[in-house]
Amino acid sequence: MWKLDIENLYKLWNEKAIGDSELISELKNIEKSAQEKYERFYKSLEFGTAGLRGIIGVGSNRMNIYTVRRATQGLSNYLRINSENLSVAISFDSRKNSQRFAQEAASVLAANDIKVYITKELQPTPVLSFCVRELRCSAGIMITASHNPAEYNGYKCYDSSGCQITDNFAEKVYNEIEKIDYFNDVKICDFNQAVIDGKIEFINNNIFDNYVECVLSQRLNTEYCKKRDISVVYTPLNGTGNKLVNRVLKSIGVSNLHIVKEQENPDENFITCKYPNPETKEALSLAIELAKNTNSDLIIATDPDSDRIGLGVRYNSEYRLLTGNEIGVLFLNYILESRKKNKNLPSNPVVVKTIVSTSMIDSIAKEYGCNVINVLTGFKYIGSEILKLEEAGRLDDYVFGFEESHGYLIGTYARDKDAVVASMLACEMVSYYKDRDKNLIDILNELYEKYGYHYNKNLSFQFEGSVGMEKMKNIMESLRNSCIKSVGKLSVISIDDYLKSISLNLGDNKTKGINLPKSDVLAYNLESDNKVIIRPSGTEPKIKVYIMACGEDKSSVYKNIENIESYINSVIK
Repeated sequence: MWKLDIENLYKLWNEKAIGDSELISELKNIEKSAQEKYERFYKSLEFGTAGLRGIIGVGSNRMNIYTVRRATQGLSNYLRINSENLSVAISFDSRKNSQRFAQEAASVLAANDIKVYITKELQPTPVLSFCVRELRCSAGIMITASHNPAEYNGYKCYDSSGCQITDNFAEKVYNEIEKIDYFNDVKICDFNQAVIDGKIEFINNNIFDNYVECVLSQRLNTEYCKKRDISVVYTPLNGTGNKLVNRVLKSIGVSNLHIVKEQENPDENFITCKYPNPETKEALSLAIELAKNTNSDLIIATDPDSDRIGLGVRYNSEYRLLTGNEIGVLFLNYILESRKKNKNLPSNPVVVKTIVSTSMIDSIAKEYGCNVINVLTGFKYIGSEILKLEEAGRLDDYVFGFEESHGYLIGTYARDKDAVVASMLACEMVSYYKDRDKNLIDILNELYEKYGYHYNKNLSFQFEGSVGMEKMKNIMESLRNSCIKSVGKLSVISIDDYLKSISLNLGDNKTKGINLPKSDVLAYNLESDNKVIIRPSGTEPKIKVYIMACGEDKSSVYKNIENIESYINSVIK
């Protein structure tokens, strides 16, 4: 751990960061600002289950070649102690410095005598997960900041199963990282020379062909995309999805495919979508315009690293964007309906979802005899459940995994959410129902009539900088220390504190344990099966709130949403 004060750290980086003109320029620009220096040096970027993520720039609290090298040296030290198969797969997305950061990480691993397999060009995150498994690597690194704004980048780490690392792995790597000085303890070699020496090897295209075949093998009804030629608008949001999504959709018979030209090619500045998140209408505005001009049935958007998907459907001459929960509900219903019809639904099917995802999944799953496993937020926990099924010889029982933040996985070839396979599934699903003269909104309404109305609303509260981080911490502590008995007009039945692993029943004041990893999450279970969950984001300076309301009619559900939202806005400021 560094014990130096901010000014000395600033001077040290001026002396040591001599190989990067952008960092040198930034150091000069902040020379007279104590606050700007503080924001960059008051802490090191924390390495957790999400790896590293932060604003690109100079300092220990920013994403740069030195923070990437240090993290990779820590990973190298951990692998050399704990792994026999010393090899790592690396890929990267379209963000600023992504390829450079990937090559810096490869150079550190190679200098530590760890074999590196790296992609020649940007690839989706699920492809990296697949490569780890296919090449039997001991770990994987994906350089990406997912759907964050352009000024961010990140460093995701994967274990040998192809799953993003979970708490125990992350803690051990973090402990190794903390021992390392940014400038004196990192081994590094020349990237090009390491390629010549065979220490770094570019991944063969056959691997990507194998990935595509695995995606295509997840088709449920192969005839409908060719039978009903749907019109599809697709935007990769200037990220990694264009080549593979195009290839897969054309392979299944989607011939009427329109690409948003302004967002077709990689763009590190994301000029047309400042916040390249497929969940938001702003990011999909160009896609909606193109869909109107082409009278398309479906809009598909994938985020920069192509692990999340957004969908829009034509309904009554307009285009409605589906929420992550609605997509998950439609996908699960379609998967189970199709597999039952095709007589290939396993006898003990398993669905895995996060605790912040809609409980409507439970009702649909029950209809088909499916067991639902609830996990903490983060697809890494879904991947871990797939691994448990594999170790128990029950891998075929897994049918679907999803999180409300637009992440989905059908199949077990990868262990992270995959927008490529989700794009294929969406087209197949739309074609399947179009053959019955229905669209996805019709199906969604039918499901609401059958299982009750479930409406979810997410709130996000932004807290920037070091002051914001402290405020987030204080808010969570205040909530945790307050035994809230009502949220608006709704009584609290019980409170789940995932950091303390305790559920408190307010009726009899009795507690029971929660059998999930510790996490800074509070869940308030309200009357009439309503619920609100509060947690700080693991990747952004935000507190996220998930409101879950249900009922027999729309009006009562909407009233509960408004009631809960009004209360939350009064306590989180």
